[in-house]
Amino acid sequence: MPTIYAHRGGAGLRPENTIAAFDHGIACGAEGLELDVHLSRDGVVVIHHDHTLERTTNGRGPVALLTAAELASVDAGFHFQQDGGARPFRGQGLSVPTLHEVLRRYPVVELIVELKVGGETLARRVIDEVRAAGAVDRVAIGSFHIEALRAIRQYEPAIATGAAKAETRWALYRSWVGWPLGDTPYREFQVPERSGLTRIVSRRFVSAAHRAGLAVKVWTVNAPQDMRRLVSLGVDGLITDRPDLARQLISSGRAEPDPALRSGSSRGSR
Repeated sequence: MPTIYAHRGGAGLRPENTIAAFDHGIACGAEGLELDVHLSRDGVVVIHHDHTLERTTNGRGPVALLTAAELASVDAGFHFQQDGGARPFRGQGLSVPTLHEVLRRYPVVELIVELKVGGETLARRVIDEVRAAGAVDRVAIGSFHIEALRAIRQYEPAIATGAAKAETRWALYRSWVGWPLGDTPYREFQVPERSGLTRIVSRRFVSAAHRAGLAVKVWTVNAPQDMRRLVSLGVDGLITDRPDLARQLISSGRAEPDPALRSGSSRGSR
């Protein structure tokens, strides 16, 4: 069965990318966490999705212009709403956490870490943190910035990385024509089921990935019917804002993978 990853800690249930979200996502049955990272002004790897603070916190301005201490003082639960418009996490002490904090708080949890900034600086800082925590074997790195992924692969070849957009596109083409994916610099795909009008995740694509020893992890999967379909295709990971629903579905036995599509890979990061 696929690994359940709480997307930003389970953003449908708790304020995203906060310790409260990560704790709750794991309590709901997630085996892994997906999170996003930036560098603070003083060079600390901090966990936040947007380049700016306004959408999720009471802070203002770019993350990169504040120190880690300043980011720790903003209210990261400020805008989170539950049904009826209540904001129960406002003023509850939630802040922007650091990667250092998360790696040590969850010493056995699998992590997908998305680099939100390109270039080598953030990439190297992330690897330094992962190495220091002894977590190379349980962290996978993703990014929309191919130069950041290349820096990761060069700096720490042992860590799993996701395919960049161009690498995924090439693999998808090869799967369509029945060509093997060959030897790749990445170990997994971290992809949506569809991109625009193009279906990425299909039986053919999952089969091609598994034959190459690659894992397929799909974001962001929140509807039970989508979870069932993807489990039946044999995907290796569900990245979801609702880890509670994913755990209920999988534990109930209402979703089963096609045995022919199960991954026997040792190259995936699961």
